[in-house]
Amino acid sequence: MRLIEMEIARRDWQRMICGCGKHAGHLAENLLRLAGHGPSPEPSHVSFEEHVWSPVGLREPAPVVASVALAALAGDMDLAARQWFLDLLHSLVAGEGTDWVSAGRGLDLPKMCQDVAVQGMWLLYEEVMSNRSVNTAGTAFEILTVVEPDRDRLQRVREIAAAWLPVCCRTGLCDEDFDRSDGSR
Repeated sequence: MRLIEMEIARRDWQRMICGCGKHAGHLAENLLRLAGHGPSPEPSHVSFEEHVWSPVGLREPAPVVASVALAALAGDMDLAARQWFLDLLHSLVAGEGTDWVSAGRGLDLPKMCQDVAVQGMWLLYEEVMSNRSVNTAGTAFEILTVVEPDRDRLQRVREIAAAWLPVCCRTGLCDEDFDRSDGSR
């Protein structure tokens, strides 16, 4: 069993409500399809917008999906699928709001997703340093700008990986709103 399958199996998807209003069971299937473990052995892009995140805020399954995305990134996968999981994780850690039902239960979904991403921080650093592609390194670095409290370490990686990071990451434009004095955004 792959890590992504293990992480999916340990969650009760039927108890979560998706942003589309249905039970979140279809998200597990879509995450497997994204990784190439669905009906087709090839990864296929699936949009999680309005299911897990929206421009307005994150939905209840967001922290669980963030955890599955990290499990997927820990495995070997197609470069396109790797980028899709990084993009998904980036949408979750950069989320700015929580759906009203979750907020009513006292949940801060963006913070929960960031806490999940912190647990996989070394996977993100490995992605940056692997130099698989400018896009995956850049997206992983952008996620790190949100979750990495050690700004000196992040700066050192920025210097080491500058040759293969996108301009926004090399120059600090992707983390310009980070307040370095107290670690808050």
